[in-house]
Amino acid sequence: MIRVLLADDQRLVRAGFRSILDDEDDITVVAEASDGAEALRLAGVLRPDVVLMDIRMPELDGLEATRRIADDADLADVKVIILTTFDLDDYVYSALRAGASGFLVKDTEPMELIHGVRVVARGDALISPSVTRRLIAEFAGRIDRPVPGSRLDVLTGREREVMTLVAAGLSNDEIAERLVLSPATAKTHVSRIMTKLDVRHRAQLVVLAYESGLITPGWLS
Repeated sequence: MIRVLLADDQRLVRAGFRSILDDEDDITVVAEASDGAEALRLAGVLRPDVVLMDIRMPELDGLEATRRIADDADLADVKVIILTTFDLDDYVYSALRAGASGFLVKDTEPMELIHGVRVVARGDALISPSVTRRLIAEFAGRIDRPVPGSRLDVLTGREREVMTLVAAGLSNDEIAERLVLSPATAKTHVSRIMTKLDVRHRAQLVVLAYESGLITPGWLS
């Protein structure tokens, strides 16, 4: 059973999401929070599998709540999906950097919401082949980035190749097919890359691929 915490300051939004998720046999909403501070407290007590986190809330915003969850080793298994009204949002980019597993716009279709929760719960990143990469390219292109290398020097040539495909939004199975590997080997490569680079989620690998200069904005368009 996938245990979900809803964090949004709008009661109607929470009620709508609860209605959709609780209809699924494998998903249950364990609690609701109306601000970031309450979301952080409930995450610590309940240890949900997934937090649906509104990015703009009183007391403590979703960005800071996400950062604190990501920084807490005791909450390493808690995944965060950012909820936003707009798909191109500076805060969403910052949240992905902070450790969120992905994001959804609030007017997403019910099946997309359910799929997103399941994807993140199993440990994958919710990376849309179009919208999320477009967002990352938009904001990563505004920063001064180092020459390719530096932090990525710890990776082997094969690991860099795998990281590039992760940034392209490919799943482990798709990476395995592209590189003629077994899915288990592809998964091992991705896990090793995340360990070497000290990141929690695949979404952070995508951000880092842009920021390090491994790929450039527009490369995947």
